Amino acid sequence: MIWFTLLVSLCLQVMPLPDAWLMWRPNWLGLALAYWCIAAPQRVGVFHGFVLGLLLDLIEGTPLGQNALTLSLLTYLCLLLYQRLRAYSIWQQAVLMFVLLGLIQLVEQWLRTIFGPVSIHLAFLLPALIGAALWPWLFTMMQVLRRRLKIV
Repeated sequence: MIWFTLLVSLCLQVMPLPDAWLMWRPNWLGLALAYWCIAAPQRVGVFHGFVLGLLLDLIEGTPLGQNALTLSLLTYLCLLLYQRLRAYSIWQQAVLMFVLLGLIQLVEQWLRTIFGPVSIHLAFLLPALIGAALWPWLFTMMQVLRRRLKIV
């Protein structure tokens, strides 16, 4: 079930959208990886983030390793903080997810500037903001699904 949710989030991540809407797409794969790192840290780790990041690199055609690095960093940070995240309320988790996803977006923006000319403005934080707004809904939905299917 874990791999199924990660593959669904990968499909949502690469779903074609108009160019004007791409900046509004949340990091679905990052949100799903963060959830599973919090809910089942013994089953999901940095390896999952790296493999899914490589798949995302291959699908999107980005330089190989860019998404692998960012998703590996996200899973590492979530595994580092998972006990604190479990103790926080869902709104505090959303704020911390904004910080984590914003950090990942910052690293991704930095890597993009290394590989080519990209305009730098704060709009790159919109996916992190939208991901943090979706976190309470996504967390609750995944908790219900996990309990209903008795995962972990």
